[in-house]
Amino acid sequence: MQNYKKILLAAAATLAFGAQAVAAEKLKLGTEGAYPPFNLIDASGQVGGFDVEIGQALCAKMAVECEVVTSDWDGIIPALNARKFDFLIASMSITEERKAAVDFTEPYYTNKLQFVAPKGGEFKTDKASLKGKVIGAQRATIAGTWLEDNLDGVVDIKLYDTQENAYLDLSSGRLDGVLADKFVNWEWLKSDAGQSFEFKGEPVFDNDKIGIAVRKNDPLRERLNKALAEIVEDGTYKKINDKYFPFSIY
Repeated sequence: MQNYKKILLAAAATLAFGAQAVAAEKLKLGTEGAYPPFNLIDASGQVGGFDVEIGQALCAKMAVECEVVTSDWDGIIPALNARKFDFLIASMSITEERKAAVDFTEPYYTNKLQFVAPKGGEFKTDKASLKGKVIGAQRATIAGTWLEDNLDGVVDIKLYDTQENAYLDLSSGRLDGVLADKFVNWEWLKSDAGQSFEFKGEPVFDNDKIGIAVRKNDPLRERLNKALAEIVEDGTYKKINDKYFPFSIY
């Protein structure tokens, strides 16, 4: 009889544990996967980068299981609103236009925009010097918008589906320069492909706030904000920051 009771207790414990496991909240973390060092897909097919590690740290603070999902940049907000994932952490600038479609958390880093071009060449960043040059940027980004707002009719603007494709055309000589996030440019300049290129001029915009997007009125926003404050406070954010950059980007 005593053994029978033990079996019943063990079974009950197993059922309780199973119920807890089933009840564990699961979220999908969306990113692009083509914007190193912030988000990328490595040779083994694993998605990683600064954005992804920050997102995973937030999931740990919220005590939820998170699955990483990638999406093309051009359709990434529609994918969020179509519930392909629950929150989007993909180095997305907080803009008024985007705020009409999604809600954003507090910024998790601040970005700058700066030109890169071949080393040693005559490339100045004033309008007169830029006139007639072919400048590339990723489509639907702050860099692309800045070019259209400030240099339309001055330079020939070429927009690309990914940042990597803009760099490919710069390397092949089809572009005179690229305007992009300073930290992404910094990473590319360290690569073999970027060895013959350098920053040009000062940043043209230095207050680009980057946030995590969620669907409109989703209470997940406040949970993410709380988790973000906690990883900054306990040093987790700095640890991830220092893995990717020798300076703070917060």
